[in-house]
Order: sequence, then structure tokens, then C-alpha cells
Amino acid sequence: MGRRTLIVVIAVLGVVPVLSGLLGIVGGPAALPDGEAVNATADGEYRFTNVFWLAAGLLIWWSLRRPEERAAVTRVILAIASLGAIPRLISIAVTGWPHPAFIGALVLELFVVPLVIWWHVRTFPRPEVPEPLS
Repeated sequence: MGRRTLIVVIAVLGVVPVLSGLLGIVGGPAALPDGEAVNATADGEYRFTNVFWLAAGLLIWWSLRRPEERAAVTRVILAIASLGAIPRLISIAVTGWPHPAFIGALVLELFVVPLVIWWHVRTFPRPEVPEPLS
């Protein structure tokens, strides 16, 4: 599969943080599947952290405009998203299974995103750095 396909896949993956980040900011925790109103502290914290989720999606899209030059940005954001599986697993251990939509997110984070990172590394290898002039 080619570069163009990879870019489209990553661009589509970027829709998730952009839309869910906006929804989290505007709708708060009550907008989640099975969501409900929470106290003001938890509501404010939830909306605040969704700014970062929104920013991650926008940065993914930005990085795709120059995929070779901005490959590190793409990989770091995807790696952070993949690491999001760890707190989800902790939450499952502490509170039980979430709504099926979030089980789907866990599958993306554990399996799909690491495969996309691998594909990205193979498609956009690190450019060679020129020797410094003496």
C-alpha cells in the first residue's frame, strides 16, 4: 500500500480526536455514550483535557501536509494516542467495562494505531542527515 493510502488512513484517524475533542469541549461528560452530569471540578477537567485531544487531531492533519518533514510529529502523536490504552486498561480493572464505543477506541489504540505507526516508519524512513562541514 502506498504513501497516499497511508496519508488518507491517518487523516481519517485524525477525525476521531477532532470530533470527539470538540464534542468533549462543548458537551462535557454528559455528551459521552452513557454519559451523565458530574460535579463542576470533573466537568471542567474533562473539557480542559479535550482541548489537547482536539489539538492532537489538528496537529496530525497539519503534519500530513509535509509528511516527510513532519514525520516525527505524526509518530509522536500516534504513539501518545496508543499509550492512551494504558489508562483505559487501568479503568477497566478498577471500574469495569465501558460503553462499546470505548472498547472500540481501546482496540484502535492497542492494535490499529501501532500498525499505522509501523506502516508510517516503513513509508517515511528517517531522512539521511548530511555530514557537518569541517
